[in-house]
Amino acid sequence: MARYSSERKAALLKKLLPPLNLSVAELARLEGISEQTLYNWRKQAKAEGAAVPGDKKLPDDWPAEAKFAVVVETAMLSEIELSEYCRSKGLYPEQVKAWQQACIAGQQSSREQKLAEQAQARADKKRIKELERELKRKEKALAEAAALLVLRKKLNAYWGDDSEEE
Repeated sequence: MARYSSERKAALLKKLLPPLNLSVAELARLEGISEQTLYNWRKQAKAEGAAVPGDKKLPDDWPAEAKFAVVVETAMLSEIELSEYCRSKGLYPEQVKAWQQACIAGQQSSREQKLAEQAQARADKKRIKELERELKRKEKALAEAAALLVLRKKLNAYWGDDSEEE
């Protein structure tokens, strides 16, 4: 069984990331290393908290663990450093910021989530009441129009005036 240095492993795992985005099968074929070895290395890197994508190539399709690892890695970076990091990984700074917001939203306390849900429920109830009020108004207008049509028809029948058709 061949032994590989940690630098060699890191270099090979980097080829799985953007911009190269090689699949495990392609990398195994190119480097002459078994696929299972590469899968094991990728699994170890994920366990250590490295930003290693799954089998999907697009960053938005990465598993949550990989996205979280990117957020942790970039948490203390300046705008310039973040841009350099994103270029090296094939990401956009907007993606990383969106992932940060998702992490923050996921960490809201249950009290904050409950308050947000209550506010949404109040807004929904208010909208429902407005819609019901509008529906009642329209139903009344429709009933009034129908009553006027019936009365006109009866009045025309009473006077014997069938010629008026509107």
